[in-house]
Amino acid sequence: MSALQLSAISHIMLGVGDLAKSLEFYTQSLGLRIMFQTGEMAFLAGGNVTLGLSQPLAAASDHRVGATEIVFAVDGVEDVHHQLSQRGVKFLREPRQVTDQEWAATFSDPDGHRLSIFGPRQTALNQRRSC
Repeated sequence: MSALQLSAISHIMLGVGDLAKSLEFYTQSLGLRIMFQTGEMAFLAGGNVTLGLSQPLAAASDHRVGATEIVFAVDGVEDVHHQLSQRGVKFLREPRQVTDQEWAATFSDPDGHRLSIFGPRQTALNQRRSC
């Protein structure tokens, strides 16, 4: 018998209390595209991983939010932070250096799920302008 190996994550499912409110946040504030929506669930394009929003998942759980964080890769943390702030996103932690070359900023969705942006401090274009 060969060894079982789960090698790719295809979906991340989040329990949400109000699907319409969560969809507005993820599509209007973060710019994700709805791939499919049915009843009390929606699936959003997230690169190689699909982000699922589910009211039944929230209803079946005693705790909607746990020790989880979804990280979005970006080309320039300060630029994206500014754009998201302009869209009304409230940050829990402002942009900060987390490795020698990578920065991060943390915020949450309407249900309190922790999200962050992660990447270089500035886009390559802005780095060249500041030199």
